[in-house]
Amino acid sequence: MPSSPTGPGPGTSAPPPAGAHPPPPTRPRRRSILRRALLAISAVAAAEIVGTVGFHAIEGMTWVNAVYFESMLATGQGPPLTLATNAGKIFASVMAFVSVGSSLSAVLFVLGPLLNRIWRGFMERVEHEVRVVEREMRDDFR
Repeated sequence: MPSSPTGPGPGTSAPPPAGAHPPPPTRPRRRSILRRALLAISAVAAAEIVGTVGFHAIEGMTWVNAVYFESMLATGQGPPLTLATNAGKIFASVMAFVSVGSSLSAVLFVLGPLLNRIWRGFMERVEHEVRVVEREMRDDFR
């Protein structure tokens, strides 16, 4: 339905004013956040499980030591134990990249929408300030 000269038509809402705060998260957005968090936790857990099983099988570590070793690799703290086999050292090198990468990716995947919103708000403020300065410069030259 076309809008009337006095405002938007029935059933439509007016656009929010410039610089207005976004509305609070709705249920679908909360579900999206929860889904992102679940996927991120699943990726980190998968890397942890693969690493734990691999260190248990390749190096013969106890399950507790394998979990501990993989956790230290995943958090970027380095290997807490000395590895005995070349295969274990190669596996640890690969798992260090995979697990640190999955941990960082998980954090960014979950926080991405929030960081995007912050960045957009910042850029809108910067663009507004640029327009103000341009307008002042144009008025000074008149």
